[in-house]
Amino acid sequence: MTDNNDNVTLTSGGNSFGKLPDHLLIEIFIRIPVSEWPQISCVKKQWANLFRGECLWQAALNRTFPLAAQAKRWPGPIPQGLSRRRYRALHVSKHVFSLDGEIDEIVGHTYLFLKEQLERSTMPPPSGVLHGTMIDQFIACGKSKDIAHELVSLIWQAVLDNLEENERTFLLLKRLALEGDVFLPFPYSRSNKVQWRVFEKLFTDFRDCFNHVDYYDLLACAKNKFQPIPSTWLGY
Repeated sequence: MTDNNDNVTLTSGGNSFGKLPDHLLIEIFIRIPVSEWPQISCVKKQWANLFRGECLWQAALNRTFPLAAQAKRWPGPIPQGLSRRRYRALHVSKHVFSLDGEIDEIVGHTYLFLKEQLERSTMPPPSGVLHGTMIDQFIACGKSKDIAHELVSLIWQAVLDNLEENERTFLLLKRLALEGDVFLPFPYSRSNKVQWRVFEKLFTDFRDCFNHVDYYDLLACAKNKFQPIPSTWLGY
């Protein structure tokens, strides 16, 4: 395995590479593209332990996100976590969202929180509860209500777009679509853009999963929420 930038070849045994001490291995690994880290961690038990530990992730934070490497006071209901969690949050903020070049750790943490909650094996909390938790996190971190509402809407749409296309996601989207509307004051009211995205994914990405009853129940729900609805949603 070779990194184009540093010309480092990784093998589990040759050229004494496998005998390097942990601190040197960490300095090598954090210079290799993140996409290759899962494969590297499978080579040796020693390397897997490095990726499970705090030292590698702290070093990766210091190198990749030096301005965010120092832990800060973290108010709000969503936990910040240790270095691995912070690295993932910053990576998400940089590569999933376009925030005018800004890397916002809060956005990354909130994305991870929502995605994990929706992918839980047991029944996830109602969307209104998840939405309110995310709004509270942004407000606790100093965001205005308008900015909090806008960011949470973007996060919902990004998470919905990155869920796996499987039966569980289909059932989750049906549940989100059929949830009753509850009047809540701004910014705790959910964005119409998010509700639109839920129906859009159901009627496009999961069209073949419907039975006759489900389709017409959800179509009636969509017509009740949105007028007009796209012609692409029609036709069972």
